[in-house]
Amino acid sequence: MTTLLWQACVSGLLIGGVYALVALGLTLIFGVMRIINFAHGTLMMLGMYGTFFLYSLAGLDPYLSVLLVGPAFFLLGVALERGVIDPSLGAPESNQLLLTLGVALFLENAALALFSPDYRSIRLSYGSRALLLGGAVVNVPRLIAFGCSIALALGLWLFLRYTDVGKAIRAAAEEREGALLVGIDIRRVYAVAFGIGSAVVAVAGSLVTPFLYVTPDVGEVFNIFAFVIVVLGGMGSFVGALLGGVLVGLVESLGAAVLPGSLKQLPIFVLFVLILLFRPTGLFGHRA
Repeated sequence: MTTLLWQACVSGLLIGGVYALVALGLTLIFGVMRIINFAHGTLMMLGMYGTFFLYSLAGLDPYLSVLLVGPAFFLLGVALERGVIDPSLGAPESNQLLLTLGVALFLENAALALFSPDYRSIRLSYGSRALLLGGAVVNVPRLIAFGCSIALALGLWLFLRYTDVGKAIRAAAEEREGALLVGIDIRRVYAVAFGIGSAVVAVAGSLVTPFLYVTPDVGEVFNIFAFVIVVLGGMGSFVGALLGGVLVGLVESLGAAVLPGSLKQLPIFVLFVLILLFRPTGLFGHRA
């Protein structure tokens, strides 16, 4: 039993790093634009398809495909923000929610029409390789995905902390009117933030493609987990998204170890409800 729990903890930590990366993109968009993006998981699904076709048609390793997928989805995110999101920024929040939900439904059904509902997967030459860590089996692709997720999260933090664009994004998130007064182009910041959030979640999709199936509805579960993590960590909190992702990964993996397969995600939603009841602002959130 001890070995089983240790294996569950290791597996949960590895997938939790990817969950954290997914949530970082969502919390960045919310923190800057105050928009809850229901299309977030759909963009991850498109990133997975992009990685799949780059591998199957061009033979490009999935972990190298992030060099193409990231910039491509940054541009797609900017285009979506300028063409769809920007005109609705002054609309009521309910309209914005329905708009992003509509974008998600459109993209998912477009993927369904183009790619069919068939399950697709990638078989890598090193896909079955594993390492031993204190008795736990560590799958190499999952370990690479975890390492890349943490490296990208650190890179994003450094970008937001030390670059001029990053400082402008933080200023717009903290005080929109003040940012306008010092000459920051808020509309451009919004487009860049949405582009970065889209690129981050698409790259997360690339990282999980080697060990998960690809289908038009695969982004839905990641979308749900991203919202749980963001609420758990605190809306707009960078640290909260990181720790929340790892926590959700651990809870899911431990739930799978001790509960029947159909109930493995139950502890996540129990934790979610408890956070909403006793700390609605999240672990690292602040009251308005």
